[in-house]
Amino acid sequence: MKFIIAGVDEVGRGSLIGPVYAAAVILKKKLDKKKLKDSKKLTKKNREILEKYIKKNSYWSIGSASLKEIEKLNILNASLLAMKRAIKKLNKRPSCVLIDGNKIPKIKNYNLKYVIKGDEKIPEISAASIIAKVARDRLITKMSKKFVKYAWDKNAGYGTKLHLIAIKKFGITKYHRKTFSPIHNILSPN
Repeated sequence: MKFIIAGVDEVGRGSLIGPVYAAAVILKKKLDKKKLKDSKKLTKKNREILEKYIKKNSYWSIGSASLKEIEKLNILNASLLAMKRAIKKLNKRPSCVLIDGNKIPKIKNYNLKYVIKGDEKIPEISAASIIAKVARDRLITKMSKKFVKYAWDKNAGYGTKLHLIAIKKFGITKYHRKTFSPIHNILSPN
Protein backbone atom coordinates (compact mmCIF):
# COMPACT_ATOMS: atom_id res chain seq x y z
CA MET A 1 0.00 0.00 0.00
CA LYS A 2 1.24 3.49 -0.88
CA PHE A 3 2.10 5.92 1.94
CA ILE A 4 0.02 9.08 1.46
CA ILE A 5 0.87 12.37 3.20
CA ALA A 6 -1.65 15.15 3.69
CA GLY A 7 -0.54 18.62 4.75
CA VAL A 8 -2.79 20.93 6.76
CA ASP A 9 -2.56 24.62 7.57
CA GLU A 10 -4.91 27.32 8.79
CA VAL A 11 -5.21 30.98 7.99
CA GLY A 12 -6.93 33.91 9.67
CA ARG A 13 -6.12 33.14 13.29
CA GLY A 14 -4.81 36.63 14.01
CA SER A 15 -7.41 38.49 11.97
CA LEU A 16 -9.95 40.64 13.82
CA ILE A 17 -12.79 39.61 11.50
CA GLY A 18 -14.60 36.67 10.00
CA PRO A 19 -14.03 32.92 10.00
CA VAL A 20 -10.81 30.97 10.26
CA TYR A 21 -10.01 28.69 7.29
CA ALA A 22 -7.95 25.52 7.00
CA ALA A 23 -6.98 23.43 3.99
CA ALA A 24 -5.85 19.83 3.69
CA VAL A 25 -3.81 18.80 0.64
CA ILE A 26 -2.47 15.53 -0.77
CA LEU A 27 -0.09 16.27 -3.63
CA LYS A 28 -0.01 14.14 -6.77
CA LYS A 29 3.37 12.94 -8.10
CA LYS A 30 3.47 15.22 -11.13
CA LEU A 31 3.36 18.44 -9.10
CA ASP A 32 6.70 20.31 -8.90
CA LYS A 33 7.21 20.67 -5.14
CA LYS A 34 10.01 23.22 -5.61
CA LYS A 35 7.39 25.82 -6.59
CA LEU A 36 5.70 25.64 -3.19
CA LYS A 37 6.42 28.07 -0.36
CA ASP A 38 4.71 29.35 2.74
CA SER A 39 1.80 31.51 1.51
CA LYS A 40 3.05 34.49 3.54
CA LYS A 41 6.24 34.56 1.44
CA LEU A 42 4.39 34.84 -1.88
CA THR A 43 2.73 37.77 -3.60
CA LYS A 44 -1.04 37.72 -3.99
CA LYS A 45 -0.68 37.09 -7.73
CA ASN A 46 1.76 34.19 -7.22
CA ARG A 47 -0.52 32.64 -4.57
CA GLU A 48 -3.44 32.74 -7.00
CA ILE A 49 -1.38 31.16 -9.81
CA LEU A 50 -0.08 28.45 -7.48
CA GLU A 51 -3.55 27.83 -6.04
CA LYS A 52 -4.85 26.84 -9.50
CA TYR A 53 -1.76 24.67 -10.10
CA ILE A 54 -2.12 22.93 -6.73
CA LYS A 55 -5.84 22.29 -7.17
CA LYS A 56 -5.20 20.66 -10.58
CA ASN A 57 -2.46 18.44 -9.15
CA SER A 58 -3.75 17.38 -5.75
CA TYR A 59 -6.61 16.16 -3.63
CA TRP A 60 -7.64 19.11 -1.51
CA SER A 61 -10.37 20.35 0.77
CA ILE A 62 -11.19 23.41 2.83
CA GLY A 63 -12.73 23.59 6.27
CA SER A 64 -13.70 26.65 8.26
CA ALA A 65 -14.95 27.71 11.65
CA SER A 66 -17.40 30.58 11.82
CA LEU A 67 -17.22 33.80 13.78
CA LYS A 68 -19.75 32.34 16.27
CA GLU A 69 -17.61 29.22 16.70
CA ILE A 70 -14.49 31.36 17.26
CA GLU A 71 -16.27 33.36 19.95
CA LYS A 72 -17.71 30.23 21.58
CA LEU A 73 -14.65 27.93 21.45
CA ASN A 74 -11.74 30.46 21.32
CA ILE A 75 -9.49 30.92 18.29
CA LEU A 76 -7.20 27.95 18.95
CA ASN A 77 -10.06 25.45 19.25
CA ALA A 78 -11.88 27.01 16.30
CA SER A 79 -8.69 26.65 14.21
CA LEU A 80 -8.42 22.98 15.21
CA LEU A 81 -12.09 22.50 14.29
CA ALA A 82 -11.49 24.04 10.84
CA MET A 83 -8.51 21.68 10.39
CA LYS A 84 -10.58 18.67 11.45
CA ARG A 85 -13.29 19.61 8.94
CA ALA A 86 -10.72 19.99 6.14
CA ILE A 87 -9.13 16.61 6.92
CA LYS A 88 -12.48 14.81 7.08
CA LYS A 89 -13.56 16.32 3.71
CA LEU A 90 -10.57 14.94 1.78
CA ASN A 91 -11.62 12.55 -1.01
CA LYS A 92 -8.60 10.34 -0.38
CA ARG A 93 -7.60 8.95 3.01
CA PRO A 94 -4.05 9.89 4.04
CA SER A 95 -1.65 7.52 5.82
CA CYS A 96 -0.28 10.47 7.77
CA VAL A 97 -1.48 14.05 8.30
CA LEU A 98 1.19 16.69 8.92
CA ILE A 99 -0.16 19.84 10.55
CA ASP A 100 1.55 23.22 10.73
CA GLY A 101 2.12 24.44 14.28
CA ASN A 102 2.36 22.73 17.64
CA LYS A 103 -1.19 21.42 18.16
CA ILE A 104 -3.33 18.80 16.44
CA PRO A 105 -7.10 18.38 16.26
CA LYS A 106 -8.67 15.34 17.91
CA ILE A 107 -9.73 12.89 15.20
CA LYS A 108 -10.05 9.17 15.83
CA ASN A 109 -8.25 6.70 13.57
CA TYR A 110 -5.99 9.26 11.89
CA ASN A 111 -2.20 9.41 12.16
CA LEU A 112 -1.70 13.11 12.99
CA LYS A 113 1.61 14.87 13.64
CA TYR A 114 2.40 18.53 14.10
CA VAL A 115 5.38 20.22 12.45
CA ILE A 116 6.58 23.56 13.80
CA LYS A 117 7.14 25.92 10.84
CA GLY A 118 5.78 23.14 8.65
CA ASP A 119 4.62 25.64 6.03
CA GLU A 120 8.33 26.34 5.37
CA LYS A 121 9.50 22.70 5.46
CA ILE A 122 6.77 20.42 4.10
CA PRO A 123 5.46 20.96 0.52
CA GLU A 124 2.02 19.52 1.40
CA ILE A 125 1.67 22.04 4.25
CA SER A 126 2.89 24.89 2.01
CA ALA A 127 0.23 23.89 -0.54
CA ALA A 128 -2.44 23.84 2.19
CA SER A 129 -1.36 27.29 3.38
CA ILE A 130 -1.70 28.66 -0.17
CA ILE A 131 -5.15 27.16 -0.76
CA ALA A 132 -6.48 28.30 2.63
CA LYS A 133 -5.05 31.83 2.23
CA VAL A 134 -6.45 32.38 -1.28
CA ALA A 135 -9.89 31.05 -0.25
CA ARG A 136 -10.12 33.22 2.87
CA ASP A 137 -8.74 36.30 1.07
CA ARG A 138 -11.47 35.93 -1.59
CA LEU A 139 -14.15 35.89 1.11
CA ILE A 140 -12.65 38.89 2.94
CA THR A 141 -12.31 40.88 -0.32
CA LYS A 142 -15.98 40.19 -1.01
CA MET A 143 -16.91 41.32 2.53
CA SER A 144 -14.77 44.45 2.14
CA LYS A 145 -17.00 45.73 -0.66
CA LYS A 146 -19.70 46.44 1.95
CA PHE A 147 -17.21 47.84 4.46
CA VAL A 148 -14.81 49.85 2.30
CA LYS A 149 -13.71 52.16 5.13
CA TYR A 150 -11.97 49.29 6.96
CA ALA A 151 -9.69 48.38 3.97
CA TRP A 152 -10.16 44.64 4.55
CA ASP A 153 -9.22 44.00 0.92
CA LYS A 154 -5.74 45.26 1.83
CA ASN A 155 -5.36 44.05 5.45
CA ALA A 156 -7.47 40.81 5.42
CA GLY A 157 -9.02 42.02 8.65
CA TYR A 158 -5.76 42.04 10.60
CA GLY A 159 -5.13 44.76 13.18
CA THR A 160 -3.22 47.16 10.96
CA LYS A 161 -2.95 50.81 11.96
CA LEU A 162 -5.52 51.77 9.27
CA HIS A 163 -7.97 49.08 10.39
CA LEU A 164 -7.69 50.09 14.06
CA ILE A 165 -8.22 53.76 13.17
CA ALA A 166 -11.31 52.78 11.14
CA ILE A 167 -12.69 50.77 14.08
CA LYS A 168 -12.27 53.76 16.39
CA LYS A 169 -13.83 56.10 13.83
CA PHE A 170 -16.68 53.94 12.46
CA GLY A 171 -17.19 51.34 15.18
CA ILE A 172 -17.24 47.58 14.91
CA THR A 173 -19.19 45.53 12.39
CA LYS A 174 -21.08 42.27 12.76
CA TYR A 175 -17.98 40.55 11.31
CA HIS A 176 -15.57 41.70 14.02
CA ARG A 177 -14.47 39.09 16.58
CA LYS A 178 -15.80 40.52 19.81
CA THR A 179 -13.63 38.29 22.02
CA PHE A 180 -10.38 39.62 20.50
CA SER A 181 -8.68 42.23 22.71
CA PRO A 182 -8.81 45.37 20.53
CA ILE A 183 -12.52 44.79 19.85
CA HIS A 184 -13.27 43.54 23.37
CA ASN A 185 -11.48 46.58 24.85
CA ILE A 186 -13.59 48.94 22.73
CA LEU A 187 -16.80 47.19 23.83
CA SER A 188 -15.77 46.95 27.51
CA PRO A 189 -13.31 49.79 28.18
CA ASN A 190 -13.05 48.96 31.91
